[in-house]
Amino acid sequence: MAYKAKDIQGIISKILADKKEDGGVKSLYYVGCGGSLGALYSAKTFMERESADIKCALISSNEFVHATPRDFGKNSIICLACHKGNTPETIAAARLGKEKGAAVIILTWLEQSEIVQYGDYIVCYEFDASPDHLAGDIDYAGEKTMCAMLVAVELLNQTAGYDNYGKFMDGLGMITTVIRSARKHVAKRALDFAQEYKDDSIIYTMGSGAGYGAAYMESICIFMEMQWLDSSSIHTGEFFHGPFEVTDVNRPFVIQVSEGSTRALDERCLKFLKTYAKRIEVLDAKELGLSVIDASVVDYFNHSLFNNVYPIYNHALAEARRHPLPTRRYMWKVEY
Repeated sequence: MAYKAKDIQGIISKILADKKEDGGVKSLYYVGCGGSLGALYSAKTFMERESADIKCALISSNEFVHATPRDFGKNSIICLACHKGNTPETIAAARLGKEKGAAVIILTWLEQSEIVQYGDYIVCYEFDASPDHLAGDIDYAGEKTMCAMLVAVELLNQTAGYDNYGKFMDGLGMITTVIRSARKHVAKRALDFAQEYKDDSIIYTMGSGAGYGAAYMESICIFMEMQWLDSSSIHTGEFFHGPFEVTDVNRPFVIQVSEGSTRALDERCLKFLKTYAKRIEVLDAKELGLSVIDASVVDYFNHSLFNNVYPIYNHALAEARRHPLPTRRYMWKVEY
């Protein structure tokens, strides 16, 4: 049976009831590869900041299999993201979860795939499957990142309680409108970006906090995988501890300026870039409308906003470079 985002509250209730006699849930592991791993970052951040009792970690699938945390077992939940359910490393991690007696939640786009046999709960998320993800007609409250967030929010609320639960749910009800408006807002800017950077061979991304995963995904999945550009995602908290030495007037940066607790980190970097660099693309969550969400929970919506604004840029860049986003040299084409 496949579930949706709205069913996650009941899924967590069932898991907690089933685990009660065995000591309850003591750890939550988020596991995936590539973009699916990045999509889980904000949920991991939420648990680190908000939960005092439940251990949480974000681990790449193959590392999870080969270097499994010692405490992983019957008192754990493993939440895996696997878009089409056919990533071998994530399938192996799900199988391990089943063998260890953990509760296995699989976030996927397809209801039927190879991985689902190892899941206790299969949650099918919303996904814009239109060319280059440009339709924007999905309910973003049910996308992969928000499903992962709901696993964390519900687990915390149903165990220790979460004071801002109502405000988070209010934010969930607003995020689709915010994203759709932001995508329209950047349409012209994205075309200008594409013309400015179409001949570059390197683009850095920057971000912080719960939204950092979006910068990571843009770097490895779009600039490197889909455009064959050199790239690296730089945490704005780390920028002044090495990476800022590459800054010059020719090097391009895309910087996310989040709303919430880590905004000061991003603003500090932006100030430096405006002084010593010339080629900067700024995605400011405040300008893009995220501040309508309550300040107590807004951190956890940055990723969704940035990650769903990027496709407007990505389509424009691919068109300008005449390098379609589905182009691959190695992925799915050779043995690896």
